[in-house]
Amino acid sequence: YFGTSILTGSDSFQEVVVKIERPTYNKPFLGGFRNISTGVEFHNAGSQTKPKKRPDKGIQLFSKETQTVVEKSKQQQTRNTTSTQMTKIGLYVSNMTDKLITPGKYFTAEEYHKRRLEAVIVIQKYCRRWHAINLVQNLKEEKRLRLAWEAQEELQKKREKEEKLRREYEKKLKPKTKEDFELLYHDLELWMQEETERVNRTLTGAERKAALCALLEEETQLIACIGMHRLDANVENQQKAILHLLGKCAQPRRWKAFDGKITEMDTQNSLRGKELLEIYRSINTKDIPKDERTSVLLTLKWTVKEHECKLTQEIMTLIDREIDLMSREVKECNLEGLRKRICTLFLQYIKIPEFNPEVAGLLKVPQDPLKLYKKVYFCHSCKKYLASTEFPIPANSRTIGRCHSCYRLDNEARQREAYWKYRLILENLRKSEVDYQHDSKIVFLVQLPDLKYLIENIWNCQSALSACSDLYDLVMVRWDKQREWSPWNTILLTKEEADAHLKLCNLQKTYEAPFIYRIEQKHIRAKNYFAQIPVMSSYLHRSNNQANANSYK
Repeated sequence: YFGTSILTGSDSFQEVVVKIERPTYNKPFLGGFRNISTGVEFHNAGSQTKPKKRPDKGIQLFSKETQTVVEKSKQQQTRNTTSTQMTKIGLYVSNMTDKLITPGKYFTAEEYHKRRLEAVIVIQKYCRRWHAINLVQNLKEEKRLRLAWEAQEELQKKREKEEKLRREYEKKLKPKTKEDFELLYHDLELWMQEETERVNRTLTGAERKAALCALLEEETQLIACIGMHRLDANVENQQKAILHLLGKCAQPRRWKAFDGKITEMDTQNSLRGKELLEIYRSINTKDIPKDERTSVLLTLKWTVKEHECKLTQEIMTLIDREIDLMSREVKECNLEGLRKRICTLFLQYIKIPEFNPEVAGLLKVPQDPLKLYKKVYFCHSCKKYLASTEFPIPANSRTIGRCHSCYRLDNEARQREAYWKYRLILENLRKSEVDYQHDSKIVFLVQLPDLKYLIENIWNCQSALSACSDLYDLVMVRWDKQREWSPWNTILLTKEEADAHLKLCNLQKTYEAPFIYRIEQKHIRAKNYFAQIPVMSSYLHRSNNQANANSYK
């Protein structure tokens, strides 16, 4: 800024403050002159200053020159000078190459346009025929692909069903897990009911009593046979559980890097667990030569010799005894008990955190006795103190009842119900809720007895749309996919119906009013059943508020 004086009158001056804006860039030279000696450039004000903008009158104006078209009509004829030489006296012109032109039939403009229209109609006819042929071929191809896809899907469903039946048959033929024995006892109960009904229907009097006694004797033999299979399965499962525990102790540390690659690192404790796992597998191996067995026993002896205690001394004593007996050519069958004792004691050695630090976080019984008082409850049926995870908590229960083992034993002795199909439905439901990533909680509070009641008593073990009663094909999904799953926001459908249902945006426009009314009635029954537990009732009130808000929107 700088000040300057301006003459406003004959003898009066006024001080004016002038603001100078220095541009951050060099202005281009658009006109003026340049001092050759000093190099100073002088710009013309007209070429460097923006013209003053005219005030806007609010009326759009157009000039005559830009809005008026000047037309001019002028006839022109191109010049085409030609000459024709004809035969005359003194000149002969050959006519061998001449052509005789005969005028054709004259047709008017209307006839010309009519012929053009007929040609256009013919072209359109053939073009439409070509489009129709292509459309029919596309429809045939789509139909062929659709039929092939339906046949493939039908074949896939048939194979899946056969595979499920085959797996279920194998589970019954070679039972290994608790679910397998549930299926066996369930089939046994169905067989007993059929046989009892047949005896009551066909026999009377003493013959009926004798047949029922024979049937009871046969049931007793079958139960004993199932018990023998269970003992064998327990031995095999126990060995698998031991190897699984030792495998966890030998696993290296793993973490995912920023690029998605998995990095593994062996620690001192994981290497120790891997060493003990290899030794345990070696001493459990049967039918190996004596020199290899002796080498394994010596390796075990040097491993446990690192820690001096009563357990390690007993293991070393048994190892020396087995080596001595093998040197005396004792039969293998007579050494089975001694080898089993060595395996059992070595397993006890592995489960001690002082000798195997990795096992500390995997033991069910904590090393600190004070931790046993937390989340431990008393089962009034088997008279045992068990962890809270060993107790099922149905929705209608208010106290800690019997443990899982007592429930299973009571089921095998009385009702003999199979929960395997319901367990599959619950697992699929929980997986689908995890995929939503909505932090669903109610689905993890629902237990198998609750889901069984929900499917059997409320949904009648059939699809709400097609009335399909095959539990292998049924799934439970959300009724309103925008809200969290709950027993009062669910529907039982087949897998194909569930996929189509989850694609719907407006249920009121898709389904009819009577169908929606039936579904709402089932939801009300589910609310009345699950409202008995306080935690579930709190979720019930919250879902009601959410539903009211959605309906208001």
